[in-house]
Amino acid sequence: MLTVTTRHAVHPEQAKTMDTATLRRHFLADEMFVAGEIRLIYTHYDRFVMGGAVPGNGSLVLDRVEETKTASFLDRREMGVVNIGETGTVSAGGESWELARGDVLYLGMGAGAVTFAGAGRFYITSCPAHRSLPHRLIRLADSKEVRLGATETSNKRVINQFIHPLVMESCQLVLGYTMLEDGSVWNTIPSHIHDRRMEAYLYFGMDEKSRVLHLMGEPQETRHLFIANEQGAISPPWSVHSGAGIGSYTFIWAMAGDNVDYTDMDFIQPGDLR
Repeated sequence: MLTVTTRHAVHPEQAKTMDTATLRRHFLADEMFVAGEIRLIYTHYDRFVMGGAVPGNGSLVLDRVEETKTASFLDRREMGVVNIGETGTVSAGGESWELARGDVLYLGMGAGAVTFAGAGRFYITSCPAHRSLPHRLIRLADSKEVRLGATETSNKRVINQFIHPLVMESCQLVLGYTMLEDGSVWNTIPSHIHDRRMEAYLYFGMDEKSRVLHLMGEPQETRHLFIANEQGAISPPWSVHSGAGIGSYTFIWAMAGDNVDYTDMDFIQPGDLR
């Protein structure tokens, strides 16, 4: 079963007027992981798509998606898949890959129908592509590791870059995930924006009762979302994106837009946030 919802772009002036329910309706990505289903969110931010596939030891096929008006979803797109569950398989174009928890698979434009099988919980990201690039399975050991932050500022963390220029080539998709060290809660300090790219977060590995306080909005007009396990946030190019969580958690970040320069950020120091 395939379900697709659409999120239209929101002007920052409109975001200032939103109450909590409206803010969550536009920017919270939830209910993506349902057994036996593929659920996608088609955004008007750089036509980025995020979602989940949970085959539940069966199989699910992602092929035609009406919103793209192409014969197959990946005819003009590339895709990044992260397995946040038990071991499962992804197949496309006559090839098959086994993904353990934390593995990332890149599928290039023109891969055709994609089949998800096994016990995996597959997080799907996708954006338009302009040429076909080789498919690639990237395991944690193959990623680029960056260590940032400090214990005294509660933001000691490990960033693993997977779909990234230092690891592999893509058209515009950039993806990785960040794991917090024990005792740290802040996932991105200082906060930043990058008007050249949108970004999406998916939080996972959280206790059922835990939440992340996700900050968003313009730097001088911030808002927040309380986010649970396996929920995410859609971050427009004009919005900050950072948060603090209760207990252990990891978040997947994925970006699409004008460039693939991960360090292209405009930082906003804590004292300048409002």
